[in-house]
Amino acid sequence: MIEFPPELAPFRAQLLATRLPFIRLKAGKAQKTALWQSKIGGQPYRPKGTAWPTAPDGQPLVFFAQINFAEAPALAPFPEKGILQFFIQDDDLYGMDFDDGEAQDAFRVLYFPEVSQQIADLAPAADIRDDYELLPHHPENSHPLTFEIAEEIAPACDYRFAARMGAGFFEQFGEAEWTLLDAYNAIARAQGHKIGGYAYFTQDDPRSAADPRLLLLQIDSDEALDLMWGDMGVGHFFIREKDLIARDFSRVLYDWDCL
Repeated sequence: MIEFPPELAPFRAQLLATRLPFIRLKAGKAQKTALWQSKIGGQPYRPKGTAWPTAPDGQPLVFFAQINFAEAPALAPFPEKGILQFFIQDDDLYGMDFDDGEAQDAFRVLYFPEVSQQIADLAPAADIRDDYELLPHHPENSHPLTFEIAEEIAPACDYRFAARMGAGFFEQFGEAEWTLLDAYNAIARAQGHKIGGYAYFTQDDPRSAADPRLLLLQIDSDEALDLMWGDMGVGHFFIREKDLIARDFSRVLYDWDCL
């Protein structure tokens, strides 16, 4: 049972009405993983004849993570099968474009709706360097992912909080504004690795009510994985619901921020 500060008790029903299900991701210790397995880092799933994604200058992008939805609990409208992959670039922005977050030049999202577990159908493993300096993760290490369904209420940093509770909601409490905001943030924690639900930000939500997008994937900084987005930041991939339903991943918004 969620315990709110007394000042927020009159808003309890409204706050609980923001509950959303999501899929929590847990990353295991670095180990050998199957090519079709959900993971961060390591070797990606790649059917024969599939080109490795590259940047406009021809430099190969770096495999970041993949989700095999057959391994995850069902959560509409996310796929129930198929492998979704994320590649980023080894540069100081990890492939993010401040001017156009949907431009898949220095990052790439790939989806394979049908998955073969026959090695003969797959491309051979690629060489993975271990001397990258600018990436948030260590691509030579493969961390398998496991999943569980969970539920959460809207954090104050997600744009949907203001849409439901009103912009500047905490200002009405006067001198207690920041104390209550801190207390609420401790309750509504959207940190961690996840699919769906609410996003966590150290800065601002790049989305708006005028152009809503679902959280396709959030990978947080994780000391156990030596994974770090800048200074204790968090990485996001967002998608419009209609594109997700159509399994069209060509307009995914890639964003990360840090302290």
